[in-house]
Amino acid sequence: MLLEGKKGLVLNVTNKNSIGWAIAELANEHGATVGIGAQNERLADGMYKLIEGRERFDPFLIDFLNEDEFERLHDQVKAKYGKLDFLVHSVGYAPREALSGRFIDTELGDFQVALNASAFSMIRLCRAMEPLLKDDASVITLSYLGSTRIMYNYKVMGVAKAALEASARYLASDLGERGIRVNIVSPGPVNTISARGVGGLTDFLKHVQEVAPLKREYGQAECASTAIYLLSDLSRGVTGQIVFVDSGYNTVAV
Repeated sequence: MLLEGKKGLVLNVTNKNSIGWAIAELANEHGATVGIGAQNERLADGMYKLIEGRERFDPFLIDFLNEDEFERLHDQVKAKYGKLDFLVHSVGYAPREALSGRFIDTELGDFQVALNASAFSMIRLCRAMEPLLKDDASVITLSYLGSTRIMYNYKVMGVAKAALEASARYLASDLGERGIRVNIVSPGPVNTISARGVGGLTDFLKHVQEVAPLKREYGQAECASTAIYLLSDLSRGVTGQIVFVDSGYNTVAV
């Protein structure tokens, strides 16, 4: 019960296989009241099914590409929870056509969409939620190794994740005066809807499991466990850090 009595948001959740849902579910099991988000009403159907009949879950809607929705979310969360103990940013998107071909051919519009949805959304969310975050609250976001290494078929998302990681460090500086921590969980490749948009996922999953120091599978559950540590008081001395959850693959030069 590492999060007993705490309240927080996990935004957004797509389906039962998303890392966001794994974090939300485990946080709930550890005693937290969790608000989970979906992009719109159409995508919210799956979210409603996930939390149906469960205690201490609340639904919210937030389209991270719509500026007007951040203040609306702030007002809804303030009315429902008052203050927040934690915030999880689980958002990443780039147009599919920007993930194939040569990176040098990336179109400006696709670049802007990827950076806005995947990196600026973290900044904007923190700005909207800052008045609601308690002192010593915890904020985490999700990244990927493609931020610092060339991962084929990842392209503009690698640039977006690099921007996200840099943003998290600067946010950690801004919010640190109140003891608010901002950290990054960086899973290896995991079989989610978002990851399936990257070509060759199945082969890459097999490769990682073969060459990583821990010769075993990992996935949503391991990511969620690391997130709970970062959201709990156990990590009060940790901020601005990237925690890899990939069986050690990031340490291997192949």
